[in-house]
Amino acid sequence: MTATERSEEVLRAAVAAFAESGYAATKTDEIARRAGVSQPYVIRLFGTKQQLFLAATNRVCDRIEDIFRAAAAEGITPDSTQDEKMRALGKGYNTFLDERELLLVLLHAFAAASDPAIGPDVRKRFGGIYSVVQELTDASVEEMCRFLGTGMLLTVMAAMGVAGPDSVQVCWATDMLENLAAESD
Repeated sequence: MTATERSEEVLRAAVAAFAESGYAATKTDEIARRAGVSQPYVIRLFGTKQQLFLAATNRVCDRIEDIFRAAAAEGITPDSTQDEKMRALGKGYNTFLDERELLLVLLHAFAAASDPAIGPDVRKRFGGIYSVVQELTDASVEEMCRFLGTGMLLTVMAAMGVAGPDSVQVCWATDMLENLAAESD
């Protein structure tokens, strides 16, 4: 394996480990084990656990932005109404629920944002997601708040196991979301 391929393996392992345990509880030894490398090699590649966490967070945020862009490319036309634009991007959440690690790392990043060395990057990346959604939809601040608020609800529900492919209470979650959608129409 090349160094680039090995680095990619470590980053994938880091995303999975941080999704499960968060920043504070994840050990670089565990990431190394998952990637099939030594712990010193992980540090040689990324410097510190903190830098690896930020790299994992950046990877996740890049993927989230890509999913929104793909949803827009698939579902938004020049004639789309504002509601159609928002619904098109909302379909991206189906991908997030299937790739639950994205949502879990994002939640852990928010939780770790009180760390002065992590917070600025996390806030910048969340601002980037906001900007991508706003750019793709031309949504008002109110529409953005509703969209991102609903997205955060789905994120929390996925973390609790009540939304997504491994959900415990899919019927309850689906009913709740359908009711929210009906109320916003």
